[in-house]
Amino acid sequence: MQETRETDILRDKIPTQTQSMAEDEDIEIDLRQLFFEFKRKLVFIILAGVICAGMTGAFTKLVLDPVYTSTSMMYILTKETMLTSLTDLQIGSQLTEDYSELIMSRTVMESVIDDLGLDLMAEELEEKLTIENPADTRILYISVEDEDPLMAKTIVDEVTANASEYIADIMEMDPPKTIELGEIPELPTGPNLVRNVLIGGVVGVILVMGVITMGVIFNDSVQTEDDVLRYLDLPVLAAIPESRDIASGSRRKDRSGRHKRKDSGVKEVRKDA
Repeated sequence: MQETRETDILRDKIPTQTQSMAEDEDIEIDLRQLFFEFKRKLVFIILAGVICAGMTGAFTKLVLDPVYTSTSMMYILTKETMLTSLTDLQIGSQLTEDYSELIMSRTVMESVIDDLGLDLMAEELEEKLTIENPADTRILYISVEDEDPLMAKTIVDEVTANASEYIADIMEMDPPKTIELGEIPELPTGPNLVRNVLIGGVVGVILVMGVITMGVIFNDSVQTEDDVLRYLDLPVLAAIPESRDIASGSRRKDRSGRHKRKDSGVKEVRKDA
């Protein structure tokens, strides 16, 4: 009885092992087939990447408007903070966060819109504005992006002035010192043509490779001898060549036969001579 149980257990284990081995083999064959499919259609993949990159570059150059950036600088420590709080090592980071929130506040945005007569909402103006604080410094860089370089300078100067007054009023101290006002930019800072071209090329390649992958996955037709053994579990006894191969072989035979006939004819003429 124990021997029969052991044999039954072994029989149960063998199919599971063979199934797992078959699944691993299927995965390897699919990956190999996918690789060869990519290699076979490499020209189309490269062509798709080049076309998408060219289209993205043309769209960036011809359709998108250039964006200009103007930047001003503000020093976040005043006389009061220098006299009373320089011993605190965290004063720089704390004031930087407070100043950044106050500059981006709705009050400052709406005052800038009213002073300049801009046809913008406070949220739209806030999207044009970026604030940066370099590491280990107490300086704020206030930048504004706009399609008009003169308007970018005008907005950043107005934001700096209104923010300085608002910070002094809220924190009840002298207004922070403005180090530099914005300048009229001569060159656009965006959109980034090189980055967009690279992104377009990569997207084109990924799309084509995805289409090829889906074609390989959903292609259930029998194409090779291994597919017959894998799908039908039947060995291949013989292979019938395609009609092209038969035609090419018959042509080769005809040509070789003609050459033999010509050679034999030449020999017979020589003998007669």
